[in-house]
Amino acid sequence: MRIARFTTADEPLYGVVSGDLDEHGELDPDAVVTVFKGDPLYVGYEPTDQQLRLADVRLLAPVIPRSKVVAIGKNYAAHAAEMGGEVPEEPLMFLKPNTSVVGPGDPVFYPRQSQEVHYEGELAVVISRICRDVPAERASDVIMGYTVANDVTARDLQRKDVQFTRAKGFDSFCPLGPWIETDLDPSDLRVQTYLNGDLKQDGTTRDLVFDVPTLVAHVTSVMTLLPGDVILTGTPDGVGPMEVGDEVDVVVSGIGTLTNKVVSRD
Repeated sequence: MRIARFTTADEPLYGVVSGDLDEHGELDPDAVVTVFKGDPLYVGYEPTDQQLRLADVRLLAPVIPRSKVVAIGKNYAAHAAEMGGEVPEEPLMFLKPNTSVVGPGDPVFYPRQSQEVHYEGELAVVISRICRDVPAERASDVIMGYTVANDVTARDLQRKDVQFTRAKGFDSFCPLGPWIETDLDPSDLRVQTYLNGDLKQDGTTRDLVFDVPTLVAHVTSVMTLLPGDVILTGTPDGVGPMEVGDEVDVVVSGIGTLTNKVVSRD
């Protein structure tokens, strides 16, 4: 089930999107959205009789985390190597504020403080309920579904600050979308990033150092997760710079394509 958050110029609505993905991770624009009665995180999946064409709505970030985005660093061995580091002994966590979240088609603002902003395509996990100390074997009990993410990073500031808060936390530095896929096995999904149509990242979640159940268990052993909180699972190798005017597409098989354009922050 694809759960979308969208607008028709009024208040945000939620619904389930029908249709099949093509080879590029795109849906036919004639696909239909069946509107829900409310936010499925809180009222469940309650469809109405209202249906809208996907082409007639504007997709929003499929979820705005109630409290936080928990991101995982160096979770692919090849990416750890390209960053000049070793694979960590346990998941390397950092936080992105919920104010960094934007949706498909929204601009990524290039901050004035940086001269080196990078894309990082990732699989994202959306949490369904309040949870803490979740065993790995019960991780699916607290997962609503999966979406696509771009963990935008000001790489020069990351090197300068050492810790990640500023480099990862600017407004618009966490695009999510286009929707949440609830029926998906995350163990072998292709993760690709295109910059202006050129393939830059091409990995698979099969190569995650720490898989999704392990991440859920580790994160919840440290902090309570709330409905709508998001875990970013890490990026494959091939990260690199993007400039004002560039368009970035992140594609995760079984979910779809997340597209954002980089614009100047005036």
